[in-house]
Amino acid sequence: MYTEGEAKKTGVVGWVKNTSQGTVTGQVQGPEDKVNSMKNWLSKVGSPSSRIDRTDFSNEKTISELDYTNFSIKY
Repeated sequence: MYTEGEAKKTGVVGWVKNTSQGTVTGQVQGPEDKVNSMKNWLSKVGSPSSRIDRTDFSNEKTISELDYTNFSIKY
């Protein structure tokens, strides 16, 4: 819920999901500066109870339109 709140505050859309391996996966879309701000938060701050050992951002690309209209938590 903290990630969802930060995404909405930052102004990005997409989703996030905790995995059974104890990691987090997701997708973030929006203007480059806002995506970079969210990536910074995910890398350095995260949820209060999280422990961030490393972050891995992959499949980054420029898109012409957003695939999502909001940010959500997947279960």
